[in-house]
Amino acid sequence: MDPLVLGALVALVTVFVLFSGVSVALGLLIVSAGFLIVFDGWRSLELMPEILFGKLDNFALLSIPMFIIMGASIASTRAGADLYEALERWLTRVPGGLVVSNLGACALFSAMSGSSPATCAAIGKMGIPEMRKRGYPDAVAAGSIAAGGTLGILIPPSVTMIVYGIATETSIGRLFLAGVFPGLMLVGLFMAWSLYSTWRSGNVQLLTAGSYSWRERVEILPRVLPFLAIIVGVLYAMYGGVATPSETAAVGALLCLLIAMVIYKLWNPGDLWIVLRDSTKESVMILFIIAAAGVFSYMLSSLFITQSIAEWIGTLDVNRWVLMGAINVFLLIAGFFLPPVAVILMAAPILLPIITTAGFDPIWFAVVLTINMEIGLISPPVGLNLYVINGIAPDISLRTILTGSLPFVACMVIAIVLLCLFPGVATWLPNAVMGPGL
Repeated sequence: MDPLVLGALVALVTVFVLFSGVSVALGLLIVSAGFLIVFDGWRSLELMPEILFGKLDNFALLSIPMFIIMGASIASTRAGADLYEALERWLTRVPGGLVVSNLGACALFSAMSGSSPATCAAIGKMGIPEMRKRGYPDAVAAGSIAAGGTLGILIPPSVTMIVYGIATETSIGRLFLAGVFPGLMLVGLFMAWSLYSTWRSGNVQLLTAGSYSWRERVEILPRVLPFLAIIVGVLYAMYGGVATPSETAAVGALLCLLIAMVIYKLWNPGDLWIVLRDSTKESVMILFIIAAAGVFSYMLSSLFITQSIAEWIGTLDVNRWVLMGAINVFLLIAGFFLPPVAVILMAAPILLPIITTAGFDPIWFAVVLTINMEIGLISPPVGLNLYVINGIAPDISLRTILTGSLPFVACMVIAIVLLCLFPGVATWLPNAVMGPGL
């Protein structure tokens, strides 16, 4: 069978299997084993265990459970509420300070936790009722939190970036740095739309300043500054040559646990067990997907599907930006139905040779891919963040939440366009800190 036709068949069968309700990792293994048996024979299965466990034989993978523990320990405390309160008190004199502080809290908390649902839950429980009480439109209150929660997979330290780096053998340090300015750009776009939408609602009083005493502003800082110091310390250790990403993640996880125990009195063994249990579940899920994706990639390569697709793309007489547009559409559709980790691990082996042949920077492409995955988090039919917000504020209809989120989807599309026009937004910082990439 022609490899291109076979590749289309693999894609259709994979979609059918994943939509059947099977877990992503198990689905990838079923598809891989089935096609290897049919087209390569039963002996091809002898290599599957070696590939499966060999894909996990990577020291960089240790950073994934460590960063997850780091985020879980933060998410299990009142850190999100304290962060929100601190920003509200310090930004109260900024026009529209409440919505700005909500988005700022989402950005910082998502950077600390790396979890979009946890960010929506932690900041939304405080932010949404407060914004609604002060008269902000329901769509702005819900949509801003849903969109702000997506920032965790872009702003470092990001588990999604780690997965991309492992899947493509790209520097994780460069990927972290590449997400900084695009992440700040997205925060700025989100804030600009939120302020404009609030102003358009006609309630100008929402944009006026509130009032907090200096004592009220200072007393909240001891609760949040240690967590922010850990983020700065982790990034400094990583880029200052002090330690590897895995080592810094381990130290960061330990420090976050200690701070949660000391500042937030997380002494109860039951609470600590929940943090470790949930972290273990999420880590095993991601690592299992990584291992299964390794087998899936081997199947694609063994049947010459990856090579044939790359060769076929190379023969197409199309502008490289038309090609990038098609890739973005594919990523958007995939992100509507699958979690970011699954999309990255399934698509990276096929897309990486295509984008490099077309002359695109893989570091820059990682940022574009991640923003596409962010769009999937607030877009139906899956749209995980939409349902989290609906659970926090059940009296706000899912339709209203979706309506409030759509302008933020437009902001993300604008960010992708800006990155295409000005790729240096993503590539300048990694090159400045770590030298030009090879």
